Amino acid sequence: MDVVGSEKKRRRESAASVERSKHPDEVTPASHGSKKSKHRSRSADESTTAAAAADRPLLCSPLARPLAGRRLTKKLLKLVKKTAKSKHLRRGVKEVVKSVRKRERGVCVLAADVWPPDVISHLPVLCEEATISYCFVPSRQDLGAAGQTKRPTSVTMVVAAPDMDEEYRAALDECVKMIRELHEA
Repeated sequence: MDVVGSEKKRRRESAASVERSKHPDEVTPASHGSKKSKHRSRSADESTTAAAAADRPLLCSPLARPLAGRRLTKKLLKLVKKTAKSKHLRRGVKEVVKSVRKRERGVCVLAADVWPPDVISHLPVLCEEATISYCFVPSRQDLGAAGQTKRPTSVTMVVAAPDMDEEYRAALDECVKMIRELHEA
């Protein structure tokens, strides 16, 4: 075998070993012994680590400040879900910017995992100028699901309308209070 051929073979073997190292759940037939079982079962600590990893966003923009904690995120997504049914929700950058410029009152909920961050980087500044509370949640997938759309949503705004139910109003006021505390901290 010439030098070029052996070099190609070495590169293929190293690429295969890198591919094997990328998938920790897979067990190769050579190392396991039986060809039927390609996946090993997860132990208790591996499943809890997987659940914890599912809670964290894969990507978090450096502009995502203040980032809501787990409790506030849950309350905000619940509020978004409630208001989506009653038509007091604005979805997407264009609609939210329009509402902020019209000086509509409410809460702006932004996703922290939006890439590129330039898409929503102007919204916190607009919200501060209009004195509208805003907060980042970790996942745009969750924000889209809470807003009852099939697509991930980068930003939503819960608008406080005069015809809003007392239940929604109380939940909105509680979220605004928690967001103000988060801004002060």
